[in-house]
Amino acid sequence: MAYYPRLRDLREDHDLSQRQLAALLGMAQPQYSRYEQGLRDIPTPVLIQLARLYDTTTDYLLGLTNDPRKP
Repeated sequence: MAYYPRLRDLREDHDLSQRQLAALLGMAQPQYSRYEQGLRDIPTPVLIQLARLYDTTTDYLLGLTNDPRKP
C-alpha cells in the first residue's frame, strides 16, 4: 500500500523516532513499526490521530491524494 512509506516519511520529516511517535499515540514501538511496515492495518482512531499530529488529511495518509493540505 502506498501510505506506509508516507507514514515513515512524515515521521522522519517531523524528526520523530518510531519510539517517540508510538509514545505520543499511546502504544508500544513494535506495534507502530508494524503499521509502517504494512504488516498491520492502521485502525481508524490511530489514523485520525496521525492526521491531526501531522496537520494533514487521512486521505493524504492513505494515498488517496497527493495534496497534504486540509481543505
